[in-house]
Amino acid sequence: MSDIREIRRHMESVRDTQKVTGAMHMIAATKMRHAKEELDSTRPYFDAVRNEIKRVFRVDTNIESRYLYPAGEHDLPGAYAYVVITADRGLAGTYNQTVLKEAERLSKEHESMFFVIGEFGRRYFQSKELDYEKDFVFSAQNPTLQRARVITARLLNLYQEGRVSKIFVIYTDLVSSVAQQAKLRRILPFHRGDFVIEKKEKEIRHPFIFYPSVAQVLDNMVESYMTGYIYSALVDSFCCEQSARMNAMDEASSNAEEILTDLRRTYNHARQGKITKEITEISSGAKALAKRHERKEKLNQERNTRKK
Repeated sequence: MSDIREIRRHMESVRDTQKVTGAMHMIAATKMRHAKEELDSTRPYFDAVRNEIKRVFRVDTNIESRYLYPAGEHDLPGAYAYVVITADRGLAGTYNQTVLKEAERLSKEHESMFFVIGEFGRRYFQSKELDYEKDFVFSAQNPTLQRARVITARLLNLYQEGRVSKIFVIYTDLVSSVAQQAKLRRILPFHRGDFVIEKKEKEIRHPFIFYPSVAQVLDNMVESYMTGYIYSALVDSFCCEQSARMNAMDEASSNAEEILTDLRRTYNHARQGKITKEITEISSGAKALAKRHERKEKLNQERNTRKK
């Protein structure tokens, strides 16, 4: 790449790319902050729902519900439903791959129904020729509580109709700003151990009255609990996506800076070489003119000598 103009064009192209990666980093950071704020604003409600479910079990430890595991049974017959949360696009490092690999592994272990959130995940399932629900089309961008409610309603219908016996969600958990982990969590059926009463919690001195029944109250809280769980998984995954994209853009910007450093060095060498060449040419031309002038003076002197 000795042509200085070509090097200059390459440097301008890298600078433009660096501006794009910097802008994408800022956008990802803003999206992640807004998503966390939305989750924090709704978390108290869903924490209260979970506490109410725990209160139900504190009142009646022998409650029976279709949303609870049958006593002594864990391997339930029928298909399992998996909600797989991915991104709508790439440029996020390995964010999508860990979840998709886990989903692909599970597809070989049990009869499954996959509900894929995110266009990237749907394209992956198509490329691998894996079965998934084609009419389940939800975006992963900017998760909302309403979207979580719609997803919950569909999954609950399948569970209540007996078409699936278990419901899981596969999402990405943000362990730290640079570490992420794919997680598989069961949503339904509940296990009593999911709502263990901590010793520090106060005992109930006066029994609560549940109307029309304890089981009915529990059934009515299931949808809210599931909605909160799915919404939390959507937001957590979205934050992981933005964090992964921020890291990817940081790395891309660093790589661009390294390329620019090499290009500047090459550009300076090429420019210095060109200057040196021009100086050499000027010096050579000056020497040639001087020799020509000397020869001309010498000839003039010889002519003058002959005339005398």
